[in-house]
Amino acid sequence: MSRRAATWLAWSLVALSVALLVGGISLALVTRSTVAELPNGGAADGAILTLARVLAFSVVGAIVASRQPRNAIGWIFCTTGLGEGLSTLARGYTEYWLASGSGPSSLAETAAWFSSWAWIPLVLVPTSFLLLLFPDGRLPSPRWRPVAWCAGLGIAGFVASYALEAGPLGDIPQIVNPYGVDSPVLRIVGVATAVVAGGSMAPSAVSLIVRMRRAGSEQRQQIKWLAYGGAVVVGTIVVAGSISIWSVPISIAIISVALLGLPVFTGIAIVRYRLYDIDVVINLTLVYALLSATLAVVYFGGIVLSQRVFAGLTGQEKLPQLAIVASTLVIAALFNPLRRRIQSFIDRRFYRRKYDAAKILETFSTRLRDETDLDSLNAELITVVRETMQPEHVSLWLRPDSASEDERAG
Repeated sequence: MSRRAATWLAWSLVALSVALLVGGISLALVTRSTVAELPNGGAADGAILTLARVLAFSVVGAIVASRQPRNAIGWIFCTTGLGEGLSTLARGYTEYWLASGSGPSSLAETAAWFSSWAWIPLVLVPTSFLLLLFPDGRLPSPRWRPVAWCAGLGIAGFVASYALEAGPLGDIPQIVNPYGVDSPVLRIVGVATAVVAGGSMAPSAVSLIVRMRRAGSEQRQQIKWLAYGGAVVVGTIVVAGSISIWSVPISIAIISVALLGLPVFTGIAIVRYRLYDIDVVINLTLVYALLSATLAVVYFGGIVLSQRVFAGLTGQEKLPQLAIVASTLVIAALFNPLRRRIQSFIDRRFYRRKYDAAKILETFSTRLRDETDLDSLNAELITVVRETMQPEHVSLWLRPDSASEDERAG
């Protein structure tokens, strides 16, 4: 496929995905305007987040596919967005048919059947094949083909067993699976293929580590971006899990937003990673995450301690506003000193080589202002280059002064 044809096809898939999604949400909203009581998890629930997720996967996939048509990751993202748009349309039409009863029943049953199992490839395909094919869309070597076959067959078998399961369709008990097969063999196949599909994620992650060890500087930077994005997504999900103790809807919203980071970081890594220094981004993330956590502990700890001391001295439970203002001023005063200390700790602990190089250059700059002996300065400059850059060979050539040469010739 030519690059022009790939660009046209990729952005056509984006438009089609958005059209399908908007159609499904519109059907669901029209239905809910006439029928108030419908089951949760409908096409209109979380419509904004669903739209953002479809746009993220589709647009990033189109950008990658249009620039690198042979990279399978772009097409995986495009089809993921298309699948979610089609699933939303199927769910919206099912809700419309259940509420109004108009339209062919076979089409509604098929739409409900499709929406009941469409989530499986939408979840498993990006999470397994993204790790296996990142960043160039090819396997690390032919030895990893069995892993790819296990992932593909596991996902296909899991989808088939789930789609052919007899009985009501998941969270739509009003509709019985029109293609259901009542067989114990199907259940065994479903469990086995689910285990195979889930188990293939571990070797897929291992393949990314193996690829990073063998990769050049370019692919290593790309893999760092994916690892950074994955860490951010997982960390946000962990925080959202703790928030679910107080509010489940807020937790679900945070997780949905966090999952958008997967296509975003992948797109940055594949297409435009050279605009950013991932080590600097990771460094700043570590610094400000630790700084925020420390300041939060100091602030709330100070508030709680001050409240207990104030209650013990005065007998009043409510802390005066002056104490809260004082705590805020203390936090503001601690910001820069804490940031410098945390930055120094992160540099020493995780970026020791760069930290040592910076210290050597700082010391050399100080010596440079006071040193007058040219031979000593030359030797020290060579030593600094060896310790910071660590080249195989170092030599120093000083350009002779042209004026001095003319005087000696005369």
